[in-house]
Amino acid sequence: MNLTTLEIISYGWLAIAIGVHITMFFITAPFGRHTSKNWGPMVDNKLGWIIMEAPSLFIMSYLLIFGTYSFQSYVWILFSIWIFHYLNRTFVYPLRIKATDKKMPLFIVLNAILFNFMNAGLNGYFLAELADPSKYGSNWITSPIFIVGAILFLAGMAINWWADHLLINLRKPGETGYKIPRGFLFDYISSPNLFGEIIEWSGFAIMAWNLPALTFMVWTFANLVPRAKNHHDWYKNNFLDYPKERKAVFPFIF
Repeated sequence: MNLTTLEIISYGWLAIAIGVHITMFFITAPFGRHTSKNWGPMVDNKLGWIIMEAPSLFIMSYLLIFGTYSFQSYVWILFSIWIFHYLNRTFVYPLRIKATDKKMPLFIVLNAILFNFMNAGLNGYFLAELADPSKYGSNWITSPIFIVGAILFLAGMAINWWADHLLINLRKPGETGYKIPRGFLFDYISSPNLFGEIIEWSGFAIMAWNLPALTFMVWTFANLVPRAKNHHDWYKNNFLDYPKERKAVFPFIF
């Protein structure tokens, strides 16, 4: 695949993201607290997480190891932070979730596999086979876009991980059901974990400064903003004392 073909696919993928973003404000993705048996066969929640996140981890790992230009510049840094994130999402996070009988629709798993295949494929193939090595040389790792992007990525990851930690440990042993999370950024927004992930991949897009990275940033926004709104509405509908000053995903804004 040449650069022109990859760019055409990327622009098409961006267009789909916009359509999905709009649709998700009207159709709630049926997993997690919104899970539904009306979407077909169900699979174990933990197993579903591992299966649907694994393609992103394995595709990027393969292209890092076997890519033509993966080690001819500093693009291995971008590969490494992507892989590090998805090691957590594929194995660490689902194994940390408390064991329940909750399931998710196979439909969601299959859609997530496609999502991860496209995003990892576009980003990994560009970095491994098409990126100009001179663009990602020693000047790149001291440039403002790298430094700003890296700071945002690390800050977003820290927010995402800490928010996940608080949510996972919200219930004491033996407790069931949902509670209102409090403290940290939960005092300002309903989904700081999703906010952190948006910041994280915005930082990656700035660091990488290429079209495939931009498509992933847009897709992250397109998926997670409506998802956060769904969570926010769910909390308000299920807890009469839910703090009215909280926003959905962006503090003081939305």
